[in-house]
Amino acid sequence: MQRSLEQGMAIKFCVKLEKSAAETIPMLKKSFGVDCLSDRQIFRWHKAFAEGREDVKNRAGRPSTSSSDDNVKRVRDLLNTDRRLSVRLISETLDITKTIVHKIVSESFGMRKVCAKLVPKVLTDDQKSEARRNLPRTFGHLRRQPRLK
Repeated sequence: MQRSLEQGMAIKFCVKLEKSAAETIPMLKKSFGVDCLSDRQIFRWHKAFAEGREDVKNRAGRPSTSSSDDNVKRVRDLLNTDRRLSVRLISETLDITKTIVHKIVSESFGMRKVCAKLVPKVLTDDQKSEARRNLPRTFGHLRRQPRLK
């Protein structure tokens, strides 16, 4: 990454000196040796700086606006209407990719899918005590039945 930034600055400097891309390549190869960018990449950067680009950082890849506050709010509002919605259905409804919806639901809200309903991963104290009270009723029949071998 650091080498790329240094080379970007060098290319920008050559553009300011009105050097062509063909003149810039040998200078970079001499300066950076085996760590030098490819000729094609040097041409791309040279063209970008000649057309007015000021930023030296490489802006490759997708912008990270997918899980923006707006999308988090939209997913929260939709889940508040019906917690039984699947990630796929939320994705289709809001026109957000499934991976981003899953990331928002699991990381931002701390939820997971349980019995076709999205629920918080951590139970509150009231929920834990309610579960303890219901355990004997729910699993009491297991004590009465003989074990099969």
